[in-house]
Amino acid sequence: MVLTTPSRPDPDALLAAAARDGRGRLKVFLGAAPGVGKTFEMLTEARRRALGGTDIAVGLVETHGRAETAAQVAGLEVLPRRRIPYRGQALEEFDLDAALARRPGILLLDELAHSNAPGSRHPKRWQDVEELRAAGIEVWTTMNVQHLESLSDAVARITGVRVAETVPDRVLAEADAVELIDIPPAELLERLRGGKVYRPDQAERALRGFFREGNLTALREMALRRTAERVDADVTGYMRANAIPGPWPVADRVLVLVGADTAAENVVRQARRIADTLRAPLIALHVERPGASGDPGAAMRLAESLGAETETLVAADLPSAMLDFARGRNATHLVLGRGRPVLWRRLTGRTLSAALLRRATDFTLHLVPDPASPGRAAPARADRDHPAWLGWLSIPVLAAAATVIGLALDDSVPDGMLGMVYLAATVAAAVAFGPLHGVLAAGLSFLLWNFLFLPPRYTLTIAGPQDVVGAIIFGLVALLLAGTAGGLGRSVRVARARLFGLRRLVEFSRRLGAPQGRGDLVELVAQEAERVAGCPACVLLPLDGGGLLEGDAVQGTETDLVLRAALPADAEPDEGSLAAARWCFSRAQPTGRGTDTLPALPWQFRPLRVARGVAGVIGLRLSDRTAPLDAERDRTLDALLDQAALALDRAALMEESARGAARAEADALRTTLLTSLGHDLRTPLTAIRGALETLRTVGDGLPPETRADLVATAEEESVRLGRYMANILDMVRLESGGVQPRREPVDIAAAVDGAADRAGRAAGRTVERRLDPRLPAPKLDPALLDQVLSNLLDNALKFSAPDGHVVIAAQREGANLAITVDDDGPGIPREDLPRIFDPFFRATRTDRIAAGTGLGLAIGRGLVRAMGGQIAAESPVPGTAGGTRMTLRFPA
Repeated sequence: MVLTTPSRPDPDALLAAAARDGRGRLKVFLGAAPGVGKTFEMLTEARRRALGGTDIAVGLVETHGRAETAAQVAGLEVLPRRRIPYRGQALEEFDLDAALARRPGILLLDELAHSNAPGSRHPKRWQDVEELRAAGIEVWTTMNVQHLESLSDAVARITGVRVAETVPDRVLAEADAVELIDIPPAELLERLRGGKVYRPDQAERALRGFFREGNLTALREMALRRTAERVDADVTGYMRANAIPGPWPVADRVLVLVGADTAAENVVRQARRIADTLRAPLIALHVERPGASGDPGAAMRLAESLGAETETLVAADLPSAMLDFARGRNATHLVLGRGRPVLWRRLTGRTLSAALLRRATDFTLHLVPDPASPGRAAPARADRDHPAWLGWLSIPVLAAAATVIGLALDDSVPDGMLGMVYLAATVAAAVAFGPLHGVLAAGLSFLLWNFLFLPPRYTLTIAGPQDVVGAIIFGLVALLLAGTAGGLGRSVRVARARLFGLRRLVEFSRRLGAPQGRGDLVELVAQEAERVAGCPACVLLPLDGGGLLEGDAVQGTETDLVLRAALPADAEPDEGSLAAARWCFSRAQPTGRGTDTLPALPWQFRPLRVARGVAGVIGLRLSDRTAPLDAERDRTLDALLDQAALALDRAALMEESARGAARAEADALRTTLLTSLGHDLRTPLTAIRGALETLRTVGDGLPPETRADLVATAEEESVRLGRYMANILDMVRLESGGVQPRREPVDIAAAVDGAADRAGRAAGRTVERRLDPRLPAPKLDPALLDQVLSNLLDNALKFSAPDGHVVIAAQREGANLAITVDDDGPGIPREDLPRIFDPFFRATRTDRIAAGTGLGLAIGRGLVRAMGGQIAAESPVPGTAGGTRMTLRFPA
């Protein structure tokens, strides 16, 4: 974020002003409840403007039978309403197209929260207003505060009535003007009793329900507060756009400075209490200084949970950054921790609180003590990955090494120049271990240099003025280098850690974008967590594989978690640790080592939070020998877990969508099957039943030819019914994977002749055969192949004319055997070809074609695939104008 300075306007404010150019203005007459006079005031103002020559039109105004409101409409142009038929009646709605065509200077449109009738262009009236503004038309409208979307729950709790029609808060926030129409609750109740708001019967019900004095008072406070917030936002925007330095004390706003120390959370809580007392908004600011260590993540998350707006800046001058930001946001109260600065800062008056007391003369300053930490906290170890004793041991070691080098150069280098060797040791200590180690190394180096090399040697006495000047310069340079090099070294380590985290996040994001299953995703999460944390890691997900738990709704419940991935493979939590993982999952809070809950466990568990709840838990095995995570790695791990949680949630949603699609497909298949059974199977059953009933009742009186015809009909329909049932059973077997081909060499010519003879006899027609004399004998299942050929020939005969031509051919095509069945029927529409092999799909059905279940081709495709072949459909037949060709291909 770039801080704005008082010398130039805020670019964001200028962009917001530029975005409003070209759009129509919006003025909202806001009230606390119906009956306060919003519409009356809007019409009164419109009449005044119309008398002054302004072009004003009434798009829609609801008078609700109020005579004084209706009187205000007289003399204003009223646009015709649009009539929309709905459930046998005509509803009158605002005509958006008529208003766009009329393009008045100001359009009056009542009841912004109104829901339009079905058939309108937009479902909500506020969307009509958005289109009107986009067309450059200024709109005046009315609304009650309870219709704001963010207040609907609060209004329901106060009044017991949930508002169904709401307006997004951004609509009111983007309005150019908001005018509050307010009257005291007692006066509103008097108007209601006098019949000026509702009819007497409606007013009596309203007085017993919504229009209670306490309800109206609460709604009035909401309207006043929301209007005040809007005015405050206008003031702030004006200050930014015109580069006016703040603060303007028109409204309180609390800014809390969040540090990276242990007292930060206490400071945030105290700031929240101050903001609640002042009824002011709260802003949490963290200023990150180059080279500084520590992680304010917990305190910033706490601030967000307490409803504060959070911001993070990078600046070297903390007081200036905080004051510039406070002036830019028009804050009036500054809250910060008292802290325990080092002695030299207290003595020189360079503490943060002292600097703010001198410079923040326009603000109210609050200093918050930390009662939980009476002593100074130990310095953070976020910027080092070595034990503390190594840094202290390095001081005498480096000084000794410099002494050895100095002794080696004693005869060839002047005494004063040997101090440079000790400066090198000082810089090395500062860069490697920090400024404090550099200062101590500088002191020890000076003593050794003075004792061993400056005359008189082996004493701490300095002989001449030249040596005194050299010693002073040495001390000053050593201290300066220790501080500068120490800060530089710490900055380099922090930058290195951040670069590592950034690389890991970029790599993780790239790998998340690759297509992969949920199992691969979980393995990837465990791998990245192990790499970032530097310790064994595991991922635990709910037993059902995708259920999410949401916040307080699961307090006190236990959820079974299953280990889905671990790195290394033996990184599996024990029973005690699994109980902690379940606690972490159910309450969405970190648990285990390094936390406030069960810190004695060897595992630390962190929840994978998403918008819908908790997607799972990740565990880190932090043993006694494992160094705690530094601030940068911890921040990187948090960002990684956020990405992992979103990826797991997305995978869960995709699985749910796939399961839903599968269920929908199964339901559709079931419905189609039942429809097929209800229609296609009823025909043969009806024919059989009719023939049998006729034979039973009047069979003896019928001629022998008629009785034979009825028996033949019953027999034919029984065979047809058996074929339907066999097809359905075959389809079930294919869907369940119950078809196992029995492979053996098959004589293709004999198989084609047998199927063609049976199909021709059943249809009373002849099937032409064109067989290559050198056909191979592929290994297929003879019974399945015969069923496929029978289905294809039956289809071809059914969909061709009674005197049509059906041809079955077999030939070798390279390494494959090809069998084709051609007919000269009406063919298949091009758009139906991709679906011709779907179950229950029938492309063409006419009165002369026998009904079927639509399973023949679907069964044929399943059987062909089971034997390792392929089936395809072409229409029209190549070289002709119609017909259909079915082609089977099997490995020869």
